[in-house]
Amino acid sequence: MKKHLFLISLLINCTSAFAIPNFSKIDTYTIKADQNYLAATPAKNQNGTINAIIEIPTGSNEKWEVSKVDGSIINWEFKNGQPRIVHYLGYPSNYGTIPNTALPKSLGGDGDPLDVLVLGSAMVQGSIVQVRLIGGLKMLDNGEQDDKLLAVPITDQSPFKEINSIKEMQQHFPGVLTIIETWFSNYKGPDAKVDIQGLISKQEALDVLDKAIKHYN
Repeated sequence: MKKHLFLISLLINCTSAFAIPNFSKIDTYTIKADQNYLAATPAKNQNGTINAIIEIPTGSNEKWEVSKVDGSIINWEFKNGQPRIVHYLGYPSNYGTIPNTALPKSLGGDGDPLDVLVLGSAMVQGSIVQVRLIGGLKMLDNGEQDDKLLAVPITDQSPFKEINSIKEMQQHFPGVLTIIETWFSNYKGPDAKVDIQGLISKQEALDVLDKAIKHYN
């Protein structure tokens, strides 16, 4: 029931001309939508927001991602024959991807769609939500750039709905971004080589997004 109400609300608030997918969890490791998440959904909306495909809700310890083989599927990732579990506190934000983007290593990416952290309460896994970009987190993972864009929901239920920048988040909700940085510094364990390089501004994040959209196209 909650999922249906969430999707109805999303449809009412959506100003973009794209279809919200119907989706269901078909087994323990697979969510299936009725459309290709990556191909059918624009990165940006006419109202200036961006679209985030929610792969991992806030609080989850399971590592999921949109399939690179079939864009209508979100899979629980496997590593060494086992589903990936984060052996740490659960994700401190919703984790997702921005469709119709790709940033090559030459521009500081990894060739995949951009990662986005949607700050706030857990969202429905498999849903597409409109969010406002406020900045980004620069980080290296085993020597490779693995930056995350930072965004906030625009729904009335979010305490962050009026936040427009990194500076505003730090002023009005001190500690939130410190939690994000601390979590990503430690979630892979003491032997992991994760280097947090700091935060980037909203304009820098928008520049990254525009480059990723242009490269995808």
